[in-house]
Amino acid sequence: MNYDKKMEEMINGLDHVPSILLHSCCAPCSSAVITRLMEYFDITILYYNPNIEPYDEYLKRKEEQIRLINTIKSPNKLGIIDADYDNKRYHELVKDNIEDPERGPRCYICYKQRIDYTANKAKSCGFEYFGTTLSVSPYKVSSWINEIGLEAEKNYGIKFLISDFKKHDGYKNSIELSKKYGLYRQNYCGCIYSKRTKNR
Repeated sequence: MNYDKKMEEMINGLDHVPSILLHSCCAPCSSAVITRLMEYFDITILYYNPNIEPYDEYLKRKEEQIRLINTIKSPNKLGIIDADYDNKRYHELVKDNIEDPERGPRCYICYKQRIDYTANKAKSCGFEYFGTTLSVSPYKVSSWINEIGLEAEKNYGIKFLISDFKKHDGYKNSIELSKKYGLYRQNYCGCIYSKRTKNR
């Protein structure tokens, strides 16, 4: 499936400005996604990232996310929901996969935890759509992200915004926007396992 083309078809078919709960992993990644979607949606960012460690790093990324939301000028609504730091649950889910390589099964589990949480939250809060910024990164597997999102759409009864935000220079734009807004850019994905890989 051409996920980017599918998203364009969905956007072109909109007859109003719907609300979307958009999971974000960090401010830099969300910058490019927000600027691409803000003309079409009322966006609420969901900061739910129980994989990020240490806790100081988690807080630093969250503060940058909040700062970005307060800085970007959107033609439609733009807000943020701060979720709980469910780090214990994350480690329970990946305990059998700690030796997996990057982009392996552990990452799939991590995507699923965050996307399922977003779908559930979006449904309970009355949003029309849910989505995630994860696919803007060239280090993430877009097919997995969309597979999980479409499964969550069925399970929770809420529309998933199919996407591959790497397209149209999405990752390059995130770097440029990070410079524009002076955003902190981390040098590892977020979990302690990716940090160990980076250090090695």
